[in-house]
Amino acid sequence: MGIKPDHWIARMAREQRMIEPFQESLAQRGTISYGISSYGYDFRVDRTYKICSGNSSTPLDPKEVSAEFFDDFEGDHCIVPPGSFVLAQSVEYFRIPRDILTLCTGKSSYARCGILVNVTPFEPEWEGHATLSIANTGPAPVKIYSGEGIAQLIFLEASEVCQTSYGDRKGKYQAQKGIVLSKKG
Repeated sequence: MGIKPDHWIARMAREQRMIEPFQESLAQRGTISYGISSYGYDFRVDRTYKICSGNSSTPLDPKEVSAEFFDDFEGDHCIVPPGSFVLAQSVEYFRIPRDILTLCTGKSSYARCGILVNVTPFEPEWEGHATLSIANTGPAPVKIYSGEGIAQLIFLEASEVCQTSYGDRKGKYQAQKGIVLSKKG
């Protein structure tokens, strides 16, 4: 596997609509940066969130998460309570080529405030808006800025094409739009 550079990412975004909308350069002025970087793409968090309410004594079940655990919120920013998390979605819609796998890591500006961003790898031929888990590990509430950078994708190219892609398996999160809760396979 090899990491894909910025010129490959830009070409794939333009020719195959791999990232929509696509930011050709790294936007930085007055924002938490987003757009193309040397070997990745810094994507943005949208303005809709699901804040974990923690009002239930029933445990969260990863096989089928109930919407009752979350309060819906929309705004220019979202406050993540200490020791809790919110779900959000990416602004960008992704279409991953068959010979590519992505890994994601959170932005350092948020990490320095105790925020961990969890996004599973984007498998070959997966497409959709990414559902993000944004966890606050610190003792104070943290502000998340809508429409600004939240995490970076690294694109890894396989030495050969996979036998069965996420699209071939008709994965349960294929072509997701909106914040998608965990569901049964």
